[in-house]
Amino acid sequence: MAVPKKKTSKSRRDMRRAHHALTAIHSGECPNCGVRKLPHHLCGACGYYKGRQVVSKVEVQTDQKDA
Repeated sequence: MAVPKKKTSKSRRDMRRAHHALTAIHSGECPNCGVRKLPHHLCGACGYYKGRQVVSKVEVQTDQKDA
């Protein structure tokens, strides 16, 4: 089994992890109702996508209760 010859310093370890930070989720407003939603996704509040209704409001409400 391979074993490191020298201890990895804190500086070298942290530089390697420099790109591991989490990023914020990008979201926008629904043009129909104004609720925040993910881009290219159906609005969970009103059921609209790209200016047309895809899911009826009754179905959307029942889906949210199950989750």
